[in-house]
Amino acid sequence: MLQILYRDSHLVVCVKPSDVLSQDGGAGSMPAMLKQELGAKEVYPVHRLDKAVGGVMVYALTAEAAAALSRAVQERTLEKRYLAVLRGVPAELQGELEDLLFHDKTKNKTYVVNRQRKGVKEAKLSYTVLQQEDGSTLVLVRLFTGRTHQIRVQFASRKLPLAGDGRYGGKTSGSLGLWSYGLSFPHPKTGKRLTFCHRPPQDAPWDRFSEKHLQTDPVW
Repeated sequence: MLQILYRDSHLVVCVKPSDVLSQDGGAGSMPAMLKQELGAKEVYPVHRLDKAVGGVMVYALTAEAAAALSRAVQERTLEKRYLAVLRGVPAELQGELEDLLFHDKTKNKTYVVNRQRKGVKEAKLSYTVLQQEDGSTLVLVRLFTGRTHQIRVQFASRKLPLAGDGRYGGKTSGSLGLWSYGLSFPHPKTGKRLTFCHRPPQDAPWDRFSEKHLQTDPVW
């Protein structure tokens, strides 16, 4: 059974399990599962998470709500917060990372590059260190842009790969240390700002960190 955090006639906010497709992909995808769970005729994805990443997502239940939420994504009024587990310790307790990223669709891999060219996009995030434990670091991440594999590659390029991220230099054992912790966005009909947070599961790599840091209250 899916965890539903909020639902009305316009949208649903839920917790996507890890290793489930966030967009349309057959019976096991989130839209299909939500249709079955809610008895909804249509479920519209308006943002995405990598398959390996779990956490809070919002889906529209009408075409009008989908258009409004998609505008919120484009205008960056839909704000995202993530928890990430880094293999290593950043030099600074908080900071901003800015890079030029190129996503190779044939390899499904993103690279940091040093000059603008076709297909290259600017990427920016900020982070705050919450806890360090046994050479790993729990950070709260705010995304300013939503590039493919952005958090994973920006930290990996600084020799701080995410736990469990074999694609970008982390050890492949265990779940990927990335979780969609919170969303805040204007309601597509009323304009009222809605904010939702949900902590990651109590297993590796999250189980080494204290409960208070896994349920931190991000500043929006």
